[in-house]
Formats: sequence, C-alpha cells, structure tokens
Amino acid sequence: MFKKKILIGIVALLALVLAACGGNEETAPDNGTDTENDSTENTEMNEESQPEEESDESDHHSGMNHSSSGEVPEDLANEEDQTYPVGSEALITTNHMGGMEGAIATIDGAYDTTVYIVTYTPTTGGEKVEDHKWVIHEEIENAEEETYEPGDEVVLEADHMEGMEGATATIDSAEDTTVYMVSYTDTETGEEVEYHKWVTEEELSPVE
Repeated sequence: MFKKKILIGIVALLALVLAACGGNEETAPDNGTDTENDSTENTEMNEESQPEEESDESDHHSGMNHSSSGEVPEDLANEEDQTYPVGSEALITTNHMGGMEGAIATIDGAYDTTVYIVTYTPTTGGEKVEDHKWVIHEEIENAEEETYEPGDEVVLEADHMEGMEGATATIDSAEDTTVYMVSYTDTETGEEVEYHKWVTEEELSPVE
C-alpha cells in the first residue's frame, strides 16, 4: 500500500514536469515573432532615416523665377541683326534650371548687351550663390558705360531670384553678345514659362 502511494506520487510529479516543459515550448514561437517584428521595425526606421540623393547641378538655381513680367530696362537696346527673330522658335541647350534643356522656346525679345556671370550672397540670407547666369549690364545699379571686369563688385537690380535685388555681387566673367527673353514649356512639369530672362545666343540652336 505504501509503495503504491509512492508510485502514484512519482507519476503525478512526472506529469507536472511534462506540463511545465510543454508550456515553455508553446511560448517559444511568440518570442521569435517579436524578434522578427523588432527587426522589421528597425529596418523601416533605418530606411526612413537615409538621406535623400543629391540633386543635379541646376539645383543652385532652384529658387530662380522661371517667368517674369516681360518688362526690360528702358535703356536696353534691341538687337538689329537677330539670329533668332522675335516670334521664331529655337531649341534651348542650356540647363540653368530643371526642365529647361531640350525645351522649344519662342523668342520674345532679342537684345544687344553685355552679360555677366556673378557670385553674390542673397539679401535674404542663406548660402552664397556662385556662377549665376545671367545678369545683363542694364541690371546693375548705377551701371558705368564701360564693361565691368572679373573681380569688380557691383550692386544688382535684377530680381531673377529671391534675395538677388540689392545684393552686392562679384563679377566672374563678362561677354558682349545677344541675349534673348524666351517662353517655353517646362520639360519636367509641363508648366508654361513666360518671358524667361536670360538665354544667350550660344545657348540656343535651330529647331530641326
């Protein structure tokens, strides 16, 4: 009788041990799932924190005003011998800003002047704008008759970009040429750009 009670006790103890082991096995998959979820969440967070790719070279003109009122300085002389007459079309081959290169432009005006590449710090603050194309001689405050030389400092009256008008600029280069005011359709956005200033004759080519 005593041996029978001992046997029953051993069987009961084994049952408890087996039940405990079975309980641990059932919880194992849950722990694995939590680990996988944590890993997925960390991956998503890392992807979101990755920096965006740098933009192309035209980004330093990203704040440029594509369109204008069409008004030009009163003392700006019309080009008499126009390669691209007013009303004709030409292909834009420059990339001052996105959606410009490859667009078909309508010529709104052709002018004989000096064009400058300039570097300046916007009056609104922010980073220096380097090698801006183009500012014409008539868009310089109290402009002298003679062409400015590289290294000369001038005050800009142009408002092609925010913070440009009134800014002190350094002349990077100067060229006597024909400049054009053009209208075109942005090749990236499909938006109509009217009276854009400026494109030089070397930045246009005939439409084939």
